[in-house]
Amino acid sequence: MHVPDGFINAPVSAVAAVAAAGAVAVSLKGARRELNERTAPLAGLVAAFIFAVQMLNFPVAAGTSGHLLGGALAAILVGPYTGVLCISVVLLMQGILFADGGLTALGVNVLDMGVVTTVVAYALFRGLVSVLPRTRRSTTAASFVAALVSVPAAAVAFTLMYWIGGTTDIPIGKVFTAMVGVHLLIGLGEAAITALTVGAVIAVRPDLVHGARGLTAPLKLRIDGELVDALAAAPEPAAAAHRSTRGLWATGLVTALVLAGFVSFYASANPDGLEKVASDQGIDKEAKDHAAKDSPLADYGVEDVSDARLSGGLAGVIGVGATLVVGSGAFYVVGRRRRTKDEAPVTSRIDEKV
Repeated sequence: MHVPDGFINAPVSAVAAVAAAGAVAVSLKGARRELNERTAPLAGLVAAFIFAVQMLNFPVAAGTSGHLLGGALAAILVGPYTGVLCISVVLLMQGILFADGGLTALGVNVLDMGVVTTVVAYALFRGLVSVLPRTRRSTTAASFVAALVSVPAAAVAFTLMYWIGGTTDIPIGKVFTAMVGVHLLIGLGEAAITALTVGAVIAVRPDLVHGARGLTAPLKLRIDGELVDALAAAPEPAAAAHRSTRGLWATGLVTALVLAGFVSFYASANPDGLEKVASDQGIDKEAKDHAAKDSPLADYGVEDVSDARLSGGLAGVIGVGATLVVGSGAFYVVGRRRRTKDEAPVTSRIDEKV
């Protein structure tokens, strides 16, 4: 659902850019409460993983494909504020390096794919887990529903922005019906990917899943036909916890590299939901060439590499690496600012007493 340049007029794009910048600023402040020494590197990995999975377009209808948006997945894994930042980093890398999503439409894309999906998904997720049993299974189910709803919600948000500032005169009812219809189908794929990923991480390190903190019920044992609470396990040593976190990080990175560098070659070549609707309804009549169309990585291929498989694979690996470096660096700085801020008042109080 990457909106190209020319779909939305300049005034609305400018307003969207200001709103997106405000949302990112609020998210930077909120992310300080979500990030720490363990979660900052994982947040960078989440951004890189979402970049990789977005390369895997899957067929959803005749001549149409879809791909992960990632807002729900990011919000549930690392928190809603950090989730907005994750998607923003992904969109920035895609726009600058790969000419995917217009640069003048970056604000539109951040609002649509980053803010709307994250806010809608996390609000619904929290509402569901508050009424469902506090188990891993119900948390995974809640992530499925939240991700499913977030995609048509983004389609509605795009339709609203197009209604206000679309550059072509197309009946809004047709745009709404087409966008929501195809993105309901894409939402099923988004939901499956999100639930599988959240469930896999919860199975090995539930303490690292932001949306699962405090939600998992105590382990039960059946004794003489009755369920009783099992004895709590001893706290995991810090060194062991660090090794476990590094293992999860390494596994996630290898998975992202394999998906982007190899599996992406087999992704559907059909246009995604927005591209298909734009072509069918005539929304793309005023579309403009991307400012980075001459980038050596444009269209997810490496310039001057003739072999399609190698070109796409190298581009995917470069994208994962760039997103990981930029995301991890940004999240480290945000987390470090939180630690510095938290430590300062303690020092001042001690000095006053002395």
